[in-house]
Amino acid sequence: MSDCLYCKSRKGKRPCPALGGTICSPCCGEHRLVRISCPSDCIYLDSGSDYQQKRLGEQFMPVRREFYRELSELSGEKAVALFNLIEVITFSYFEGRRDGQDAELVTAIQALRRTLSPLHVPAAPMPVFAEHLKKEYETFKKQNPQQIADMSDAPEILDRAIKFISDFSGKDFQSRRFLSGLVGYVKTYHPQIADHLRKKHEPGHIVLPGQSFMPPPAPEPHTHGPGCEHHHH
Repeated sequence: MSDCLYCKSRKGKRPCPALGGTICSPCCGEHRLVRISCPSDCIYLDSGSDYQQKRLGEQFMPVRREFYRELSELSGEKAVALFNLIEVITFSYFEGRRDGQDAELVTAIQALRRTLSPLHVPAAPMPVFAEHLKKEYETFKKQNPQQIADMSDAPEILDRAIKFISDFSGKDFQSRRFLSGLVGYVKTYHPQIADHLRKKHEPGHIVLPGQSFMPPPAPEPHTHGPGCEHHHH
């Protein structure tokens, strides 16, 4: 029996179409779809991908929380809303796809950043997801102009987002680590939001119903006064 093509130390027991040879079970379990670009028809995928996503979602949660804290300190609510919108669009688009790669998301955010630059000259046609992200951003911005970062501070926020995604994604050219982490995170910690986002929306109708997957802010103390909306029975 030949050695595992990934770790080269254990024996390879499973055929791995992506590596063109055999792989040991631990490497297959740990690296499939994360560092190995598995074809969608591999028989070992289904059993592991949910587990994989859940595990990555657990790793993703604390680094994501920290990133949101930084964004909030940097540019407040509008920065948070921008990255949250990107997450929502990304989840909706990639949740059911096995072939998405982190690089597609990075390319799309870079393209969005260019379109928000005052010196933007439209280049060649955009990749499909980049075009989708741009349309959703523009529609959301039109409907909620006060809620989301615009040309003045969006480029810096998008630069930070690209770095955050790239850091989590790692060095592998075909990594899906970020996408799997995001999808796993939403499914594990926010199942209702995951169900809501799976329903196909018309472009621009992605609503964020309290949906920044963030802890809700503490309610402000309310004083009943002549101007308040509460009717006294």
